[in-house]
Amino acid sequence: MNEDILTRLDQLRSRDLPVHGGRTMAYVYDSGLEGVEELAAAAQARFAGVNGLDMTAFPSVVALENDIVARTAQLLGGDERTAGTFTSGGTESCLLATVTAREHARRPRSTDGSLQVVLPSTAHAAFHKAAALFGMDVVVVPVNPATYQVNARDVAAAITNRTALVVVSAPSYAHGVIDPVEEVAHAAARRGVLCHVDACIGGWYLGHLRMAEDAPALPAFDLSLTGVTSLSVDLHKYGYTPKGASVLLFRDAELRRHGWFAHTGWPGYPVVSATLQGTKSAAPLAGAWAVLERIGTQGYIELSRRVHRATTALTKGISAIDGLRVLGRPEASLIAVASDDPTVDPFVVADEMRLRGWFLQPQPAFGPSPANLHLTVTAATAEEETVRLLLLELAQAVVRARALGPPHVDPELGSLASLLDPAALTQEEVSSLLSLAGLEDGDELPERRAPVLTVLQALPPALSERLLPEAIGRLYRAHDGR
Repeated sequence: MNEDILTRLDQLRSRDLPVHGGRTMAYVYDSGLEGVEELAAAAQARFAGVNGLDMTAFPSVVALENDIVARTAQLLGGDERTAGTFTSGGTESCLLATVTAREHARRPRSTDGSLQVVLPSTAHAAFHKAAALFGMDVVVVPVNPATYQVNARDVAAAITNRTALVVVSAPSYAHGVIDPVEEVAHAAARRGVLCHVDACIGGWYLGHLRMAEDAPALPAFDLSLTGVTSLSVDLHKYGYTPKGASVLLFRDAELRRHGWFAHTGWPGYPVVSATLQGTKSAAPLAGAWAVLERIGTQGYIELSRRVHRATTALTKGISAIDGLRVLGRPEASLIAVASDDPTVDPFVVADEMRLRGWFLQPQPAFGPSPANLHLTVTAATAEEETVRLLLLELAQAVVRARALGPPHVDPELGSLASLLDPAALTQEEVSSLLSLAGLEDGDELPERRAPVLTVLQALPPALSERLLPEAIGRLYRAHDGR
């Protein structure tokens, strides 16, 4: 019976992207180290039934979290005042940083209207989600069209008496560049505004890379800077821990307190929570602690050095491929690849790569950023042979994409889109639009997705945001999958 169930799970997994080998260049992080996953699985199993909801009942949760937070604070500029929270991932860390800033800003102050979050146009979508959930307004500051970094003066000019939080990235997900954290943090501090550094994807990697003897010159970005009041870093990225592991650091416990929830006004047990979750498994916490212990500081420094070398080689190699160019100057382990040839569509290149076992994440055009492919370089990708094969496959995919040409957008769709109010669309109209975009009614996405992405990119953002949940919602249906 057990074997049948596990076989069924294996069958379901067979259609997924691979999580090992370095060919899936988004979503997964593979250290390539033997025994790490087995250790993590064993640690998680030991804590699978432990509930982090009540730390007084399970003091092991406090011990593990204190250890992880202390290690993270030491790496990223914290001191004896630094406080932190272990969360389920980068999005929850960003949500908590935002709601903490909202509550902090509700001290007596002169405000007219909703509180605001000021952020670069390259900031992660999690902060827009946070603002939507917590009733705040987003003030978007454009970035330099060549470097994709925000200008500190532009951020300073956007701060008002309604600003509760300023956000910067280290690095930004889309382009892998680090915002001028020090200058922005100083500008926020001068106005008495909190400044959060989103180092979810890069903090653990950059923090260890700068400790290497041959470290590249990296800008300061962490809590050691005056004005930085909080920072988020995911352990399940370049810490290579199991999924569900992130740390949110605060300048001090007093600031962290603004984000905690406590309630005694009901007949049940007193509730106090530092995260958005109530009941939560301690398994990810234990798995993260075990992996951090196993790899250790020197191990992470070496993994970071390997990733840095591979990122440098890939950036150079991609720039040499006819028809491709790297956007900005990547300072971390993320590369955005666009095309300077109108006959080479990045989305078609992505299809060609995926059909041959490589996943490069398509990123639609936005503002000064053209359509491009996102590459997250991990330790598993850093193998010399993997880098060589990736560059070879990419060059061949460009040749095939050039022969195929860019996808065609039905002119009828553009004309129709300009007349539609996204909020007033009927289900019939939604179905018609999705059909024009190449998404027929069904529970599977088409093998070639470039036409769909091209259509969504051509639509007004509000219309795309109306259609995307409908498209993904078709994949989730109540039916017997056997």
